Amino acid sequence: MTDIESSDSQRHARPLRHAQYWTDRRELALAGGARLPEVTVCYETYGALNEARDNAVLICHAISGDSHVARHDDDDDPGWWEILVGPGKPIDTERYFVICSNALGGCRGTTGPNFTDPQTGRPYGADFPVVTVGDMVEVQKRLVEHLGIETLRAVVGGSLGGLQAVEWAIQAPLRLWGCVPVAAAPRLSSQGIAFDVVGRNAIRHDRNFNGGQYYDGDAPEAGLALARMLAHITYLSDESMRHKFDPTRLEPRAVDSAFESMFSVGSYLAHQGDKFVERFDANSYLTLSTAMDLFDLGDSPQALRQSLGATACHWLFLSFSTDWLYPPQASRQLVDALVAQTKPVSYCNIDSTAGHDSFLLPESMELGGQMIGAFLAHVGRDPTPARPQPAKTSEATNIFDAMRVQHETVLDLVPPHASVVDLGCGHGELMDLLRTTGRGPLLGIERSQTAVAECVGRGLAVIHADIENGLGSIADESYDVAILSQTLQSIADVAGVLDELLRVASKGIVSFPNFAYKPMREMFLNEGRVPKAKGFYSYEWYDTPNRRFPSILDFLELCDARSIRVADAIYLESQSGRRITEDPNLNADVAIVSLAR
Repeated sequence: MTDIESSDSQRHARPLRHAQYWTDRRELALAGGARLPEVTVCYETYGALNEARDNAVLICHAISGDSHVARHDDDDDPGWWEILVGPGKPIDTERYFVICSNALGGCRGTTGPNFTDPQTGRPYGADFPVVTVGDMVEVQKRLVEHLGIETLRAVVGGSLGGLQAVEWAIQAPLRLWGCVPVAAAPRLSSQGIAFDVVGRNAIRHDRNFNGGQYYDGDAPEAGLALARMLAHITYLSDESMRHKFDPTRLEPRAVDSAFESMFSVGSYLAHQGDKFVERFDANSYLTLSTAMDLFDLGDSPQALRQSLGATACHWLFLSFSTDWLYPPQASRQLVDALVAQTKPVSYCNIDSTAGHDSFLLPESMELGGQMIGAFLAHVGRDPTPARPQPAKTSEATNIFDAMRVQHETVLDLVPPHASVVDLGCGHGELMDLLRTTGRGPLLGIERSQTAVAECVGRGLAVIHADIENGLGSIADESYDVAILSQTLQSIADVAGVLDELLRVASKGIVSFPNFAYKPMREMFLNEGRVPKAKGFYSYEWYDTPNRRFPSILDFLELCDARSIRVADAIYLESQSGRRITEDPNLNADVAIVSLAR
């Protein structure tokens, strides 16, 4: 992709060769009170519906998208989410029946402002009624019914498409097994709405707008181009703009445009605006951007919990580190509302320099695509989901290569059928063991995004977060057991995390390496150097994640000081798997302690 291109560059106004059309003759009552006598839907499908009719995946598009999500064959034009949809891709069209429809109010075949108003005999234009995200979903629900599908495996979408996915889970909780909102939020910020307001004013004040009735004359191309240029700024990050334009600030790209192109960023935006007007309708832009701005699930944790309270699906949320239009903290508001109600949800904030547009770019969506593919494979009733390869754990996270022994020992302390939150769940090995032995529901918290991806690959619910930032979204005693496995030594606020551990669960289980273990003492004594060995002792003293070096006695002393009761304790010599009862502070290298208040 050159520096003049964008995620939009391959889209065009040519006819969609594989588009299908369906007209629903039933009246559609819109949320705002208006009514449409009938609705035509333009949609495309990929793959085949299986005999059980349970492999359908609905994809919802963003504001400038359409039904053409991917190419159908080698001769077809690329689609807007080509990186994710197709044979062998994360949304595998050889495995799933994929549906994508042009949204209500769009301009690519679905009823919108460019359709004829039966009452006037001319295009609706600016008189097309206000449409909400809920109205879009209602039309999609009717289309899915028309296709003979009772339940969707998942609804997936980014940006405005992500809002539609969330709305699906709210409106039709029993009609989808999974929901994947990407770069979405409970509502757009006032700053985000402000950009849209200026863009809509640019369109309405274009001399060719003519009250929205421009279809027989010149379209308001300048106003629409300006609106798109303004919006495009919000899709990029400061970092991506500096990288793309700073080195050639006064070397504009050669573009044929009436817009200013003195600076390289100006020529880029001019190109994007001019290309956009070739394929999009100004009235549709007004309609869809307004729908996005009206979407609002609430501005408080209580309101969000109420909005999402009836949802029954599994969730996967993806956000991007440099997205300021729908920032990670906004996605987390939705995630936290679901976590507070112990609903099955996974979340990952993906490192990307590309801003909001990240969900359309291959380099930003490589990890996201892996997670979406794994999520689809596990969600629903699939009796033979694709099993991931065993996680590759380093020696540094596998003390003396004996984590399996520790996991099985932890399991002895977890009651049958207990619900468990695993704080610092790593690659999910312990959670997998808990699940296979009948424990659950389960939730993992993990700060490594690659480890989160591996957990999702195992079909586990995991939240990308740092446990030291608090577990405020988890209600008191939401779980029977909270586990902190081999993470204690890397924590700064040990006392605070232990308090949270025993707040969110009735029982806590903590395992940690014993830095008073005899061979470590002897190494320090005899060699006069910081001990080094396999596992947690393998780091150089100046480059280690271990911030604490507790002994068993140190930990027990802390528990006593914090009025934490040690209900049970198991001490291991992990190389042999032997349980130590005689002087464990000297002879055990691992402690596994069950805690309660």
